[in-house]
Amino acid sequence: MTARRLLLEDVLLPTGWARDVVLEIESGWIRAVLPGGAAEGCERIPGIALPGLPNLHSHTFQRAMAGLAEIRGPGEDSFWTWRGVMYGFLGRLTPEEVQAVAAQAMVEMLEGGFTALAEFHYLHHDPAGRPYANPAEMGARVAAAAAETGIGLTLLPVLYSQGGFGAQPATPGQARFLHDVDGYARLLDASARAVAPVEDAALGMAPHSLRAVSPEGLRAMLEIRRDGPVHIHAAEQLREVEECLAWSGQRPVAWLLSNAPVDRRWCLVHATHMDPAEVEGLARTGAVAGLCPITEANLGDGVFEAPAFLTAGGRLGVGSDSNVEITAPGELRMLEYSQRLARRGRNLLAAAPGASTGRSLYEAALAGGSAACGRRIGRIEPGHRADLAVLDRSHPSLSLAEGDGWLDALVFSAGAAALDSVVVGGRTLVSGGRHHRREAIARRYRAAMAGLAGRAAG
Repeated sequence: MTARRLLLEDVLLPTGWARDVVLEIESGWIRAVLPGGAAEGCERIPGIALPGLPNLHSHTFQRAMAGLAEIRGPGEDSFWTWRGVMYGFLGRLTPEEVQAVAAQAMVEMLEGGFTALAEFHYLHHDPAGRPYANPAEMGARVAAAAAETGIGLTLLPVLYSQGGFGAQPATPGQARFLHDVDGYARLLDASARAVAPVEDAALGMAPHSLRAVSPEGLRAMLEIRRDGPVHIHAAEQLREVEECLAWSGQRPVAWLLSNAPVDRRWCLVHATHMDPAEVEGLARTGAVAGLCPITEANLGDGVFEAPAFLTAGGRLGVGSDSNVEITAPGELRMLEYSQRLARRGRNLLAAAPGASTGRSLYEAALAGGSAACGRRIGRIEPGHRADLAVLDRSHPSLSLAEGDGWLDALVFSAGAAALDSVVVGGRTLVSGGRHHRREAIARRYRAAMAGLAGRAAG
């Protein structure tokens, strides 16, 4: 990529707000940040520039079933009944459809203010559970979609070895997920080859959950790679907590803190149901709590103990998970609003008295999400990727805003509609709120959905 020099009108730097800042970019990396720099030879970027927000947890294939699980069943609906619908749906997906769906989800992420993605990828085999010739066939499809759309990628191949706590047998709906540790090692090798062509992509590991991986499998997995991010679902559901207690005598987060080397490499996704000792203990490790507030609300999971976790020094970020709705500011809004509903207060996640809630949420999610992705992103400073989300200052909700008020308006009023342009790795991918390849990718997505519908009807 050729070098670019951008003149940013207003920009959020690590030191705070600045005006008329020259950004020098080379091969996708920020080489210099020059407040008051000479404007000659620069491309002017009108609007309010923010560091692009990372999406730390997603299953892109689930974008295809968004809105299809909202019919009440004969009994009590929950995460577990939703999971049954999801298993039935994913049984029909082909590799080509997985790529089409992933690309559509990624376009919507970019248009919604996410510039990087940590993809928690557990759909590995064909519908009968047979491995493809390329063990990373499905992961390669996700990587190809990232290359096409331009979003930054951290691929997290998932180890899924059993159906429940205590080595319960897997169900037929889980056949596409399953690996033993040796097979998982081969999957990781193939996944490294799959992401190699994607610019600045990262590779991590993801034991799906304590119910899906045995203690021995978890230990063996962690020996395969000693670096890169490690993500795991933990304590999303009360039933999961109860089953973990029955199996081990400990709650899920407590078990991990006692039996796994949880540190700053780790991201515990959801961590919804923790007791005070778990909250304090997880915060001390430096691990990131990966919150997905829209999905957690959609599934009826519960409310994360965010005030106590942040007070204890914990780090958090946000993700779009099931992709039922894809919006970076919307995830932050739901995070704060869920706390308000649960605790009957306001501005509960502002960093301090007098602090902007919007800026507090945004900066916390930048730091936590960047760490969880294992990439140098989330800051407009030299040595980081040139990832920007630029707000349209003419949006009506921003009319009376200034400084931190822009972030309050973005999170609590305007939402993703205020986004004008998005730059990832120095490339402008979204202009006027629309991804440059939006129509072609949407056509392919619609064709894939028609194929799925046809097979379902047949």
